[in-house]
Amino acid sequence: MNKKEMIVHAAIQVFREQGIEKTKISDIVKAAGIAQGTFYLYFPSKLSLMPAIAEVMVEKTMTIVQASVQESATFSVKLEQLVEAIFQVTHDYHEIQALIYSGLASTEHLKEWETVYAPFYQWLSERLQEAKEEGIIRPSIHADRTAKMIIGLVESAAEQIYLYDSEQEDQARIQQVEVNDFLRHALGMHE
Repeated sequence: MNKKEMIVHAAIQVFREQGIEKTKISDIVKAAGIAQGTFYLYFPSKLSLMPAIAEVMVEKTMTIVQASVQESATFSVKLEQLVEAIFQVTHDYHEIQALIYSGLASTEHLKEWETVYAPFYQWLSERLQEAKEEGIIRPSIHADRTAKMIIGLVESAAEQIYLYDSEQEDQARIQQVEVNDFLRHALGMHE
């Protein structure tokens, strides 16, 4: 792990323990085991860490999604596996995601969100395009825009359960079924 990664992982740990507001850069560098000057070589402030933390979470999400979505499955099953994987990531990492949102919302770094998500959008866009070419979804679907909307919808639905509302698994399962039904209808799936 290089020093930048050490800083990001230490920041995640310290933010989770103390919260963003109470955390000082000195807390982060102590947890990372580096000098304070080294921190400033990579980040001008503690809030400038947020895009890097978001990037770590998107990479983790992509890893889990790619491991969960079976390429040999039908498009409908792939979509269900995607939804389930995103719900699982949101459940497992809800504290970090809440930190990212609160940190990004309070900085000028919010505009970097789309760049951080670009690989995830691209991955889903490719699957949508394949389904469109195979006649599984409506031919009028614009794969790139739809990929962004799907990811936004699924994450928002998962966050309603794990970030804002409750952690009731029965509610999460119901929410997943509703999201899957909605997506099938919205995409005009014929599978």
